[in-house]
Formats: sequence, structure tokens, C-alpha cells
Amino acid sequence: MSCILNIETATPVCSVVVSDNGKIIFERENTVGPSHASLLGVFVADAMVEVRASGLTLDAVSVSCGPGSYTGLRIGISEAKGLCYGLGIPMIAIKTPLILAQKVIETEEVDADVLLCPMIDARRMEVYAALYDKQLNVVRDIAADIVEGDSYKEYLSKSKVLFLGNGADKCDDCITDSNARFLKGVYPSAKYMVQLSEDAYAAKQFVDVAYFEPFYLKDFVATTPKKNIF
Repeated sequence: MSCILNIETATPVCSVVVSDNGKIIFERENTVGPSHASLLGVFVADAMVEVRASGLTLDAVSVSCGPGSYTGLRIGISEAKGLCYGLGIPMIAIKTPLILAQKVIETEEVDADVLLCPMIDARRMEVYAALYDKQLNVVRDIAADIVEGDSYKEYLSKSKVLFLGNGADKCDDCITDSNARFLKGVYPSAKYMVQLSEDAYAAKQFVDVAYFEPFYLKDFVATTPKKNIF
């Protein structure tokens, strides 16, 4: 039994969802951003009204932890920490690329042998990327990559790879391998955090509210391909 507030602010999109035992009971999303500073507090206030009206109490707050926008993540993490401190509840941190991959799993037909490669745009041809299989097992954890023509060839030589996220939108002219597929317009959203948050809550995978920091794009400059940031 869990009631979780999910916050996603890693990109220009701002979204908040409340789930009760995995069922969404409240959702707000704005895709015309960035507008986190003006909208997130309003979304959260409305969410808390819905929680109380439903006779529920929050069990945890889940927040997207990047890599992503410095400003967006600071706003989202600060809101999550304030709620957790004030309500005395735990905080869950979900990696943004995993949220992107979860969205594809829930909304697209994906073959069993296809790898998912969510990408967060950094600058020029730099991205932050991870690779997952269809069950969202980590094939390669998040790393800062400079995208070149032979990037990800070790994975493309063995299977099809579906690239997605705002970082992938700029890479389709560069990665031309026949096993590469590009899915346009995929952005992270709080509603695709629900299952991930439920799983984390059940496993008691909480972070230290006092000391937790997200993964900012500005902190990790890719100077060489595949430099691990975790």
C-alpha cells in the first residue's frame, strides 16, 4: 500500500503525478517551458489537495534525479526535500534515462532483443546516455558520450538499438548503422515514474534527504567518449 508523489523537472517539461498503489489519481504536466519555478509549486499544492480529498496521506516523494537541467533539477529536488522534511516521509530518486526508457516500454511495441538507449542532450554532440534491455536491466549505466559515427558500435553489432530522448534527436545523421533506430519526441514525464517509484518503495530504495544531490549536466563535461559519471 503506497501513495507516492512523483516530480519530474529534469528537462523543460514540468510534471507532477500522484499514484495510489500504482494507479494515477492526479496528474499535471506542462510541456511549454521551462516554467518549473512558477508551476511546480502550484502543481504540488493542487496534488496535496487531491491527496487529502481522497482521504490519503503521502508515503513517499519520488523525484527525477538527472542528468538534466541544473535549474530544473534544483527546483524539483528542493520541492521534494521540503515535502519529505515537512511530512517526515522518505524520498526516492529515479534516474531520468530510466524514466525515458519506461515511457517507451509502456507506449511502444518493442521487440524482445532490442536495446533502449535514452539520451539527454548536453551540448554540441555530447549526450548522457544509458542502455537497457526490454526488462529495463542495465546493459550500460549512464555515461557522458561524445557521439561520433562509430559510437555504440559494440552494441549495434549485436542487436538493434532504439535511440530516444532529446539527445537522440540530434544524432540520427551521425549514427547511420543499419541496426540503429530513432524514436522522435520522447521526453520524461512523471506518469512514467509510477511503476519505477512503486518498485523502489517496495524495495525501500530511499535516498538521504539531507545529503542527496542530483546529477547536473553542468557537472559532467564529456571530454572523452564513454566517461562514466556514476
